[in-house]
Amino acid sequence: MTATPTPVPPPPPHGGETYRLAVPNTATAPKIARDFLDTLLHVSRHDALADDARLCVTELVTNAHRHTQTHRIGVTVAVNRKRITVYVSDDAPWALPVPNTTLTAYELGCGQGVFLLDRVAETWGSTIYGGLSPSHKAVWFTLAGNDSPT
Repeated sequence: MTATPTPVPPPPPHGGETYRLAVPNTATAPKIARDFLDTLLHVSRHDALADDARLCVTELVTNAHRHTQTHRIGVTVAVNRKRITVYVSDDAPWALPVPNTTLTAYELGCGQGVFLLDRVAETWGSTIYGGLSPSHKAVWFTLAGNDSPT
């Protein structure tokens, strides 16, 4: 299986809302992001997406924490009645998610986050911002469920 991101993020949700959180780049950042997302999913009646969303946001925030020197990790959640899109941003535009397929990495449990995204998310990708002088990136995923409110 080859993990292939979608190159362009989806447009903002039509008829939806957007929420933002900035957390310091610490070991607690994944839990804070997970709790934030969990609360948003509950109040927006997307409880059916909660497990997959928590898994994906934990992977992305953990990657930003482990693989960048960014001071702040951004989490933006766009929610509408049918789907959610979560963007995790940092100020390391060239540190893009790459699957690690070496046996050693697999044994250590590292490098599997991209494969999880590919299996769980409806779409996912990464976007570099700043034009000729890149300043930051966002890795994002979209989830939609059959049980989403209409």
